[in-house]
Amino acid sequence: MTGPVPDISTDLTPVRTAELGAAVLDRVGQAVVGKRDALELVLAAVLAGGHVLLEDLPGLGKTLAARSFAQALGLSFRRLQFTPDLVPADVTGSFVYAQQRGEFEFRPGPLFAGLVLADEINRTPPKTQSALLEAMQERQVTVEGQTFGLPDPFCVLATANPVEYEGTYALPEAQLDRFLLRLSFGYSPPAEEWQVLTRRLARRQEDVVLAPVVDAPTLLAMRRAVEAVDVEDSVSRYCVSLAAATRDRPEVQVGASPRGALALVLTARALAVLRGRDYVVPEDVKAVGVGALAHRLTLRPETWMQRVNTEDVARAVLAEVPVPASRLAGTPR
Repeated sequence: MTGPVPDISTDLTPVRTAELGAAVLDRVGQAVVGKRDALELVLAAVLAGGHVLLEDLPGLGKTLAARSFAQALGLSFRRLQFTPDLVPADVTGSFVYAQQRGEFEFRPGPLFAGLVLADEINRTPPKTQSALLEAMQERQVTVEGQTFGLPDPFCVLATANPVEYEGTYALPEAQLDRFLLRLSFGYSPPAEEWQVLTRRLARRQEDVVLAPVVDAPTLLAMRRAVEAVDVEDSVSRYCVSLAAATRDRPEVQVGASPRGALALVLTARALAVLRGRDYVVPEDVKAVGVGALAHRLTLRPETWMQRVNTEDVARAVLAEVPVPASRLAGTPR
């Protein structure tokens, strides 16, 4: 699929937003084999104005997915490779002395891009992590007492290795809470893995270059379309019930905060648009439930003996909390 980026001068309808979203996913699918469900959730988080933590093993397409989304969405792209010696100025930028003018000038850091890949975020000290996470929350950075706004739209896709902990700095729960979703791609089936090989051999080069489907103004228009999606009281109360239920689980020491319920409804709303609806149904909430809730839970120390993880708890909550009837979607499953 090729062609010029559409000229968006007015707000988009949810139907048109769904069409553009499908086109973006198709374009990303030219580079990333399979993973359609996970990629759809990533795009839903971007449309909801949030950030995503991709926690997975090396070599499963996280970096490729981030770069592909930046190209398909027409956003500038920067990659931050986090290391133990990285300092906040390496992320935000700093003032340098311009000898010709005889004054200091600000040199923006890698954060000043539409889509930033924070690779292996848990390999840098907390001070540098906080510089990134502050920018994620405030959409701005402060250097030497001066504040600089970040591009709009601005999105961070961060990666973390869930099994290799030597030399890493775990993200505190309060910082994990800043991510709208935490997702993983997992291993591909053999048929899809074979497609990875054949596509690489066929293009005869390493890099995959994708033509943009939309641009930054169009993405902002798509976000405005998401804001117009109808959310019934029964569905929003369902989100609150799910977050509250995590606090009553015996395995959980600290459950999801109200931000968890907000993440559920915001991401479900974007997912509903991608699925061609201008209203949210409980199934949209269930589809984003694990990604929106699991990283917001802190388990009791003794649960490691039971081999229980936060994803298991989130799935149990989704299975136990009654699904409400929806006036717009009919009866629940």
